[in-house]
Amino acid sequence: MRNVFPGFCTFFCFLGLLSCSTSDSEKTVYAGNPVLDGWYADPEVIVYDDRYWIYPTYSDDFDRQVFMDAFSSPDLVNWTKHERIIDTAAVTWARRAMWAPGVISKDDQYYLFFAANDVHEGEVGGIGVGVADQPEGPFRDLLGKPLINEIVNEAQPIDQYIFQDTDGTYYMYYGGWGRCNMVRLNDDFTGLLPFEDGELYKEVTPEGYVEGPFMFIRDGKYYFMWSEGGWTGPDYRVAYAISDSPFGPFEKKGVILEQDETVGRGAGHHSVLKIPGEEEYYIVYHRRPLAETDANHRVTCIDKMEFGPNGEILPVTLTFQGVEEKWITPQNPI
Repeated sequence: MRNVFPGFCTFFCFLGLLSCSTSDSEKTVYAGNPVLDGWYADPEVIVYDDRYWIYPTYSDDFDRQVFMDAFSSPDLVNWTKHERIIDTAAVTWARRAMWAPGVISKDDQYYLFFAANDVHEGEVGGIGVGVADQPEGPFRDLLGKPLINEIVNEAQPIDQYIFQDTDGTYYMYYGGWGRCNMVRLNDDFTGLLPFEDGELYKEVTPEGYVEGPFMFIRDGKYYFMWSEGGWTGPDYRVAYAISDSPFGPFEKKGVILEQDETVGRGAGHHSVLKIPGEEEYYIVYHRRPLAETDANHRVTCIDKMEFGPNGEILPVTLTFQGVEEKWITPQNPI
């Protein structure tokens, strides 16, 4: 990273959308945190073609949390809002509490998995699937019912993450109430396929798990991440494990994201962005501003995520500055 903070420039580089330079030819632009305007939580980040996309929860009371917006950017700094990409009018079985989108593309279609209704035993709700012809939607209900409605292994069907393994298999990790399940998705995401032992659900709950699972591969290792603590409290945080298999075992290695009393509280429910074509990673997460007491007032932020010499994830520093401008170019392919 270039050092462009001499003298008085330091102060101005920490306000809003940040930009400073030592010369006309050398300029670094920062996104600033929060990176999105408004109350948004549970962000899922993904790259589609030449743009970065963030799909967050609209963070509000459950009875008003009945739609989702999306945001796109060519550079992580300038974000375009795409309003109401899906709502309860398009999902007839969903009536409230739509949250935690999980997204993926396949065969020129764009899929958005979501939780709805804060479902409990005997109720209709759980994990649904939307599909669209373009990443900004509008998304239509793929099934007309939840993909997963029932409570299995005491895991509430929420907070789903869709993961494609190196052999092309699609898995979904999901679960609230302190339990995490893993399932295998069929080719068109309309149902589940059994594992080799005939089971449809495998419990993979690591120590301290509460919700918000996430998985990525780096150097042949499977990094499994999750949120701990209470989502309304200051102890909300992100922990991780490393395994040789997508099935685990997932033994906790440590906490890498948590509150900073000088920046924000309740930092958690994240996703990870790898810059296309580069060995550079960012964590996209939500936190609660220091002055806020409303549990629903959460904002989406991006900060850099780095690794130690043995592949361990280093503790993430929460910032107001955010991340540098990073363009997706033909020389920087996916």
